[in-house]
Amino acid sequence: MDKVAVVTGASSGIGAETARALARDGWRCVLVARREDRLRELAEETGGEVEVCDVRDRGSVDATAARVLARHPQIHLLVNNAGVAGRSDFLEAAPETIEDVVRTNYLGSVWCLRAFLPGLESAAPSDVVNIVSVAGEVSFPPSGPYSASKHAQLAFSRATAAQLRRRRIRVHTVKPGFVETEGFPQGWLPRPAQRLVVGPDAVARHVLASLEHGRGETSVPRYYGLAGRLQAFIPNTFALVLGFSRRRSYHP
Repeated sequence: MDKVAVVTGASSGIGAETARALARDGWRCVLVARREDRLRELAEETGGEVEVCDVRDRGSVDATAARVLARHPQIHLLVNNAGVAGRSDFLEAAPETIEDVVRTNYLGSVWCLRAFLPGLESAAPSDVVNIVSVAGEVSFPPSGPYSASKHAQLAFSRATAAQLRRRRIRVHTVKPGFVETEGFPQGWLPRPAQRLVVGPDAVARHVLASLEHGRGETSVPRYYGLAGRLQAFIPNTFALVLGFSRRRSYHP
């Protein structure tokens, strides 16, 4: 029997690279995203299945899961990867942008887990991988709504990791730092910071290693975890530094 993986946000970036890596490792991938043309190209390359779905829409997620579970009653892996950047702050972002970021990055993971849970339980021991972000631990003003959505996704991931353990479903919380993808271009970073940027293939390799070794919650690369710990231990200092840097950006 094929090992079946459902990968959301599979039309590009981390999702596409993860699907490729899983396919090379013998998985049967169900590719989920909004862009059907991209999904079909990847399906031809990987031998996967195409499911056009908008994870922001709970009805769309439920209908997609029903179709997939009819074909594959056992789901061995769910990769919650769908996400949008929404680079704007809380004071200037359009309300629609803030809502879109939260619905995609946070609620999309919630709806997908709930919809595919029967298949994951049927296949247990099974796995869920939530592609969160270092931004889930470090709040940076110019991308406040994105950080907030990832904070929420991180809390969701940690809570379900404990809750699903007794059901023999492992939850892996993967927190990438700066990753160069179509949806998250990193050209805006200062040149010294460009050294910190990794490709989506590095995250995909990390996901497979996490599945193999049961790593749980991890950062990619590992050193990004330090930033989250610093803000957790000295939040007031962080706020002062970030506020000062913002003032300098307005008044060069």
